[in-house]
Amino acid sequence: MTTATPQSEQPANKKSGTLGRIIFAFITLLCFAYLYYRLNGAAMREGLTLVAYMTQVFATVQWGAWLLIMVSYSLFYFSIDTLVVSRALNWFITDIRYRDILPVRASAYIVSLFNEQVGKGGMAWYLHRRHQVPGWEVGSVMLFIMFCEVFYLLAWASVGYAFGSDELPAAFSLIPWLGLAGAFVLVIWIAFFRGKLLPNNNLRDKPIFHAFRAARPWHYFAFFLLRSPALLAAVAVYTAALNLFGVEASMLNLLPLLPVIFFAAAVPTPMRAAAITFWVVLFPDNEGQMAAFGFVQHNFFILFNAAIGLLFWRRAQRDLFGS
Repeated sequence: MTTATPQSEQPANKKSGTLGRIIFAFITLLCFAYLYYRLNGAAMREGLTLVAYMTQVFATVQWGAWLLIMVSYSLFYFSIDTLVVSRALNWFITDIRYRDILPVRASAYIVSLFNEQVGKGGMAWYLHRRHQVPGWEVGSVMLFIMFCEVFYLLAWASVGYAFGSDELPAAFSLIPWLGLAGAFVLVIWIAFFRGKLLPNNNLRDKPIFHAFRAARPWHYFAFFLLRSPALLAAVAVYTAALNLFGVEASMLNLLPLLPVIFFAAAVPTPMRAAAITFWVVLFPDNEGQMAAFGFVQHNFFILFNAAIGLLFWRRAQRDLFGS
C-alpha cells in the first residue's frame, strides 16, 4: 500500500507538467505571432520587407550611448540587489558581510537566466553550505524578499498612476484598486504573523515562515526604501534608452509602466515573452522601435547580469568547495 501511492501519483505529475509546458509554449507562440503581425504590418506600410524594416530600426539606434547607460545601470542594480539580500539576512538570521554576499548574489544571476525564483533558491543553498545557516531559515528570508517585491512593485505602480493616469491605457485604471487590495492584504498578513489575528492558528509557526514571524512593520517599509533606488534609476535609464531608440517618452510615462513590466519579466519564460510584447502594445505608434527595444533591453540586462555572475563564479566555488 505504501509504494502504490507514489507510483500512482507519478503519471499525474507528468501529465500536469506536460500540460503546463504546452500552455507556456502556447502563450509564447501567441506573443510572437502578435509581434510578427504588428511588425509585418508596419513594414508593409513603409513599403519594406520585415527584415529591411527591422534593419532600418536597428541602424538608427545610438548604440554607444545606450551601452554606456545600460552597463552603468546593471552595475548599480547589482549593488542595490545585493544590499537588499544582505540586510534581510542580517535582520532575520545572522550578521553576514555585504562583500560575502556579493559572490552568491552574482552567481545566482546565471541561474536566473531561466527563472529568477530558482536563482533565489540557489542563494539559499549557497548560504546554507557556506555559513551553516539552517536551510529553512534562509528559505524563509528568500520568501520574504519575493513577497515584498510584489508589494514594492505594486506600490510604485500606484504612485506612477497617481501622477500619469491621463496618458495610460484604460486597463491601467485597475492599478488603484489593486493597490488598495494589496494594502489590505499586507495589513492582514502582518497582523496574522504578529499574532494579532487568529492567535491560535499554528500555520505561522512553520519553519518556512520564520522571517515573517520575526518581521516588524518597519522591515517592510525598510525593504521598500532599500529597493526603490533601483526602480527610480530604471525609470531614468529606460526613459533615456527609449529616446536613443527614437521614441519620445518621459519619466512620468514610465513610472506606472515599469513595475508592471518588471513583474511580468520576473515570472518564468512565457511572461518574459509577454513583457517584451507589452512595449509594442503600450507604444502602438512605434512598433518596430518598441519590439527592438523590448527584446534588446530585457535580454541585455539578464545576460549582462549573468556575465557579472561569471566574474564571481570561481570565488563562489572556492567558498563552497575550497578549490
